[in-house]
Amino acid sequence: MSNATTANHDDHHDHHPTGLARWLFTTNHKEIGTLYLVFSLIMFLVGGAMALVIRAELFAPGLQLVNPEFFNQMTTMHALVMIFGAVMPAFVGLANWMIPMMIGGPDMALPRMNNWSFWILPFAFTILLSTLFMPSGAPASGWTLYPPLSLQGGNSLAFVILSIHLMGISSIMGAINVIATILNMRAPGMTLLRMPLFVWTWLITAFLLIAVMPVLAGAVTMLLTDRFFGTSFFDAAGGGDPVLYQHIFWFFGHPEVYILILPAFGIISEIIPTFSRKRLFGYTAMVYATATIAFLSFTVWAHHMFTVGMPLGAQLFFMYATMVIAVPTGVKIFNWISTMWRGSMTFETPMLFALGFLVMFTIGGLSGLMLAIVPADYQYHDSYFVVAHFHYVLVTGAVFAIMAGVYYWLPKWTGHMYDEKLGKIHFWWSTISVNVLFFPQHYLGLAGMPRRIPDYAIQFTEFNMISSIGGFAFGFAQLLFAYIVWKCVRGGAPATAQVWEGARGLEWTVPSPAPLHTFDTPPKVDDSVTAHKDELS
Repeated sequence: MSNATTANHDDHHDHHPTGLARWLFTTNHKEIGTLYLVFSLIMFLVGGAMALVIRAELFAPGLQLVNPEFFNQMTTMHALVMIFGAVMPAFVGLANWMIPMMIGGPDMALPRMNNWSFWILPFAFTILLSTLFMPSGAPASGWTLYPPLSLQGGNSLAFVILSIHLMGISSIMGAINVIATILNMRAPGMTLLRMPLFVWTWLITAFLLIAVMPVLAGAVTMLLTDRFFGTSFFDAAGGGDPVLYQHIFWFFGHPEVYILILPAFGIISEIIPTFSRKRLFGYTAMVYATATIAFLSFTVWAHHMFTVGMPLGAQLFFMYATMVIAVPTGVKIFNWISTMWRGSMTFETPMLFALGFLVMFTIGGLSGLMLAIVPADYQYHDSYFVVAHFHYVLVTGAVFAIMAGVYYWLPKWTGHMYDEKLGKIHFWWSTISVNVLFFPQHYLGLAGMPRRIPDYAIQFTEFNMISSIGGFAFGFAQLLFAYIVWKCVRGGAPATAQVWEGARGLEWTVPSPAPLHTFDTPPKVDDSVTAHKDELS
């Protein structure tokens, strides 16, 4: 290659478009991570607005604001938007931003595919949200889309299924990219058992995504052909079986729960050692526990279906398998507490959210153990107890961990410190209001209030009023979160390279804000810069 050609090539490589083109065509992992995070925040606010419609309707008995059909559309759309539009893209955004920096890589392994995997999402969610404006309305069969109810709706089901396929394609491409990056782009000396826990949890999550997203695609494609092409996979009148759909859906759905929580475990495993000023206790055990949880997640799907008339042997198997998952999860909680034991702890906003996660996720886990017991589940099933359980896992679990991660890494991204006082106000406002919102729902469920209903008996009034007040308080707290992030991006006290006194890892060795290309030459990795010791070396 001639010198002139080399110079032209380098000019092209260093040319950074500005304006809209910068974001449309970027292949830089930091910019794509930012796109994911901004998209996630928008979807979080959209899904939150839908939740407030639900809570406003349930503030008092009787039909208040919306008709029952629209209420059920809101419950369905709220769940689809929050799971596939808010929580999953937020974790993918954090992975894009942090994984190359944490392993000493120059970028993600497949940068053009990285761009494509993001830009599919806005189109997918435009299609999904457009169903609200179709003559038949959005789907009103719950996010699980169970037949026969989902097959009795309008033609909007086809658009929902198309959007789910697009989300799945995006997720699979992102997962392939994460695996290729982690296995091929690590700096010299960054052995697998020196990788930060966040990288490990994402490696395992990526394999889960590749395993189960095609299962969801198959389930919804069978729904599509039942509804529009005359097949009878799930139609009992044609010889089909609606319970078959539940088996296929939950074979996807239960690993999906861990896709939504394993990266949260990784974030918490970065934050707690930093603010305890200690290395993570039991690093290798944490890696094996994460892998064990992922493996076991494929063996417990039918605990969502105890009431469909399963044989006793199957009920016992799924009950015991579900209880076994509590063991590796308990190992993680024990190790986080042990990390804090006799540490020099400080309580900045990321640590507060991590501690909130630890306490409230454990509450969600314990109510999950209650649901695992077959005879008890006959009482809890399809009641507000289940709603309380999975919101403690996904809101005070996954969402709190995402917020902890944003506060933790935001100074590294922007070069500015966020407003610590506002951050702590956001934490306490969110924590108090989220418990006012979801804790009464345990009692509603135990008293017999079914989920997904717009009206209820008068004896449930007080707890529903309390829950709705907590819902609006929690919703408005997130506007403060958006303001804190916006304010930090605009300016603030300059952040040092390390940012946090106890922080360890390659991401804390580069300046704040992190340069567009982090590592031109691979960094040297040893125990002094990693947050964990390679215990098996």
